[in-house]
Amino acid sequence: MQIRLGLIALAVMVGSLVACVSSRTGPESKKYTIYLSNNFVGNDWRQQMLRSAEIAVRKPPLGGRIDLKIENVETTAQAQINSLNNIIRTKPDAILIDAASATALNPTIEKACQAGIVVITFDQITTAECAYGIDTDWPRAAAVEAEWIARKIGGKGKVLVDRGLAGAPVSDILVSGFEKSIQKYPGIEIVGYFNGDYSLGPEQAAVANLLAAHSQVDAILVQGYGPGAMKALEDAGRKIVPITGSAFNLSTVTCAQTPGAACILSSNPPYLSAEALKLASSIAEKSTRRNLV
Repeated sequence: MQIRLGLIALAVMVGSLVACVSSRTGPESKKYTIYLSNNFVGNDWRQQMLRSAEIAVRKPPLGGRIDLKIENVETTAQAQINSLNNIIRTKPDAILIDAASATALNPTIEKACQAGIVVITFDQITTAECAYGIDTDWPRAAAVEAEWIARKIGGKGKVLVDRGLAGAPVSDILVSGFEKSIQKYPGIEIVGYFNGDYSLGPEQAAVANLLAAHSQVDAILVQGYGPGAMKALEDAGRKIVPITGSAFNLSTVTCAQTPGAACILSSNPPYLSAEALKLASSIAEKSTRRNLV
C-alpha cells in the first residue's frame, strides 16, 4: 500500500519553500506507542525529519496521543533488522521505518505485521506487502534533473554520477533514472561513479578523486548536497559545472551565492515523518474502534 507525495524540485534562485501540513482533530483518549526506526542521521534532511516527528507529537492533532520512541541505528540493513526485532518484542501499536534496504527488512516487517503491529515505511520504502508506504516520485526527480543537466551542457560532454548511499532504495532509483535519461544523448558520457553517502565530506572526497583522474568533467549528478562537489571543483582549480543535488538549506544558499553556479535541487519534505505518524495514528484508532464494537 503506497501513498505518493509530491516532490519539491527547483532550479536554484534565491527564495524559500514553506510546506504546510493540514491537520485534523478527534476526540480520542487512548495513547499509542509508536517507534520510528531510522538507519541514517548523517545529513540535514534526516535530522529535520526526526525533529519534525518530535514536534508533531507535541502539537495538535497528535499532541498527547502518541508516545514516540526514536531508534537511530547504523546504516546497515542487519543493524536495523536487529533493532526492529527488539522493537517488535515490546509490542508497540506502530513502527515507522526509514529503511536501509528495499527488501532485506521484509521478513522482519512481516513478523511485525503478524504480531498486529501497524508498519509504515517512508522516504526509503520497502516492498513488504503488509506495510503501508509513503513514497515520493523519485523516478521523475531523476529524469527532470538529468534532462536539465543535458540541456545545460548542450547534449554533449563528460559527467560524473553519484551512487548515493549503499543499500538505500532511493539511491538505486536515482542512479537508474540518471542513466536512463543520459542514454538519450549519445554525446554525453558517464566517465565516473562515486558514493557521496548523502554527506558533504564523502561527496567532496569522492569527487576530488575522480577529478584527479579526469581532465574533463562537464557536469556532476549528485544525490546528496552538491556543495561538496563544488568545493572539490574549486580546490582542483576547475570551473564550476552544472550540478544536481538535494534542496537542503546549505545547498540552496551555496548554489545561489556561488558565482557561475548552476544547480537543480530536488527533495521530498522532511515532514514525511509527521505524515507517517498521522497515518499510523489514524489506522490505530480505527483498529481500536473495531475492537470496542
